[in-house]
Amino acid sequence: MIEDKEVTWFPSYGAEIRGGTANCTIIISDAMIGSPVVLNPDILVVMNEASLGKFQHRLKKRGIIFYDHSLISKPDLRDDVRRVPVPATEIASSAGNTKSANMVMLGAIIAETGILKKSSILGVIENPSKSTGGNGIRANANSILKGIQYIEDKKSKNR
Repeated sequence: MIEDKEVTWFPSYGAEIRGGTANCTIIISDAMIGSPVVLNPDILVVMNEASLGKFQHRLKKRGIIFYDHSLISKPDLRDDVRRVPVPATEIASSAGNTKSANMVMLGAIIAETGILKKSSILGVIENPSKSTGGNGIRANANSILKGIQYIEDKKSKNR
């Protein structure tokens, strides 16, 4: 919303929240969003083996799959998608908070896709308001930056 984009968030947390494969759909668009339901996403983020098995088939051909390489070491991935392994849990753990692996992944997504400007995220982190979570966002800032740095380092090694 900071970048004047349309945004929806559609969580699906039933009994799964107690250890199964919960999921959430997020849409970021330049145009109005007609429905929060997405059958075939452009980007899929999976944090564990069970979610990989359950949701991978939905990803569009030539889509991007981000997966937590710390927890999914030998994934059975489709050949028709771009694969981005991120050791999110390992990075979060080294930063002192394993629970922030999702924030590491967010940083990786931003750096890899450019879906949001790095400056927008840094602006929220550096100038949090009550509407963005105040001190809560600061707690995740380091993990987001570590995810961005991971992808930037990976890209610079591949040049």
